[in-house]
Amino acid sequence: MSTNGCKSAAVSCKETLYTYNMFHMVKAFFPEAEIRQTVNEEQEPLVNLVLDGGSCFSVMPDLSVETGAPVRAEELPKLEEDAGEQDMPCRAEGLREQAQGSADHAALRLTGGDRNERKKQVTRRIYDWLAAYTGKQLAWGTLTGVRPVKLAMNRLKAGDGEEEITAFLQREYQVSEEKARLAAQIAEREKVLLDRLDYKNGFSLYIGIPFCPSICSYCSFSSSPIGLWKDRAEDYLDALFREIRAVGAMTSGRKPDTVYIGGGTPVTLDASQLDRLLSLAEDTFPEAVSGKGLLEYTVEAGRPDAITREKLEVLRRHGITRISVNPQTMQQKTLDRIGRRHTVEDVIRSFWLARELGFDNINMDLIAGLPGETAADMQDTLRQIEALRPDSLTVHSLAVKRAAQMGQEKSEACNLEHREISQMIQDSADAAKRMGMVPYYLYRQKNIAGNFENVGYAKADKAGIYNILIMEEVQTIIACGAGSMSKRVYPDGGIERSENVKDVALYIQKIDEMIERKRKLFAD
Repeated sequence: MSTNGCKSAAVSCKETLYTYNMFHMVKAFFPEAEIRQTVNEEQEPLVNLVLDGGSCFSVMPDLSVETGAPVRAEELPKLEEDAGEQDMPCRAEGLREQAQGSADHAALRLTGGDRNERKKQVTRRIYDWLAAYTGKQLAWGTLTGVRPVKLAMNRLKAGDGEEEITAFLQREYQVSEEKARLAAQIAEREKVLLDRLDYKNGFSLYIGIPFCPSICSYCSFSSSPIGLWKDRAEDYLDALFREIRAVGAMTSGRKPDTVYIGGGTPVTLDASQLDRLLSLAEDTFPEAVSGKGLLEYTVEAGRPDAITREKLEVLRRHGITRISVNPQTMQQKTLDRIGRRHTVEDVIRSFWLARELGFDNINMDLIAGLPGETAADMQDTLRQIEALRPDSLTVHSLAVKRAAQMGQEKSEACNLEHREISQMIQDSADAAKRMGMVPYYLYRQKNIAGNFENVGYAKADKAGIYNILIMEEVQTIIACGAGSMSKRVYPDGGIERSENVKDVALYIQKIDEMIERKRKLFAD
């Protein structure tokens, strides 16, 4: 059945246990639909779903299902925010599809009332119905979280190999064989890198610079145009330096395994400011930074319009081992459209300048699904990237958040055909393979184009360890700067977080409060 024309959907859940998965499952099949959710503890169905395009579906407490006749759009509950809780209209005509006796359906019976298992089974019911209704299978099946490789990693630690992990993800979550195998292979590569970390006395350090030359239309990060903050950049650095010194005092006797300076675009700082920042890091963590005891020291140089020879020379002098030069696309029409104020030639110039200065671990980022781009555009971008031959390549599927300009304008960015984005993803994987790279980390995002994924590819010994740590959450990360989040990982796997405020002015004003939060979080 065609998915065209489904503009709204109404979901009513008996308890909040199901709301997250139901929203994202419906959104995956109908990315343009407005979805209204309510919780109604008095209703009989565990979940009730109504589509304006033609049908009603309910999951009953015994996990049987009921389907109903088509529902006209005007019969749906209104989507106003203040509509309040109400029952969803379910025009079931008595059609009941009882759970089948096959092994496939037998596994869907509730066992012991476990909440997570119940949620998983209800999600499976909704997925099966939506797949039949649309005639479309999702590459990641019923998985709605951002870290699918974690499931594979858990199975790996339990002793499973690639074949067992692949079969597990296919069986339990309806993941396609291709994606299940990808997750299994990435888990194996991640484990090799993660085994190098010091989990007892080590940690990773993140330093955030929340400024960019301009703000891209798809961006929802806590970043501001440097032009608006030029006069207060020093105030920000004063607060940031204060926080870094405090972290140094808190971690006495320990040292970072990785340091990642991101943003924003760190090289929006001028050369002297970069020099002071990196000098402070060396003074604060001398054993790791000055002694070259780091596994990885990354600066996300990022935007080519902020990269200069002088700044790259500063990075090189301070022993930075890994940088990013991120074009996102090599199509000038798209760069202009999304608000990136640099040219394709600027990308090429910045890349070769970094090579000339001796950087031998350069990452480049691309985005599949940017507005107006086709698979042919991506193929041309990949051709140009292959000519540069970076050491790693990160391919993102566009995820438009409401906070981004593109999301607020309800751009056509996400209207690409599923097949088109799938082709972009496959072409990227093929190009990475031709460049001698293998996938080493993967994550997903909400509202991601085509319900696909973001994958990092790298040549041998060029993988970004910090990227893996963000996804796997197995080592403590201490983060400094506006909008950053620290995570304390305990030996039993438990995690506590402390988030810095995103607003730059508030960060400057409340820096002592945020330092105190960290002291409490990392107190023994």
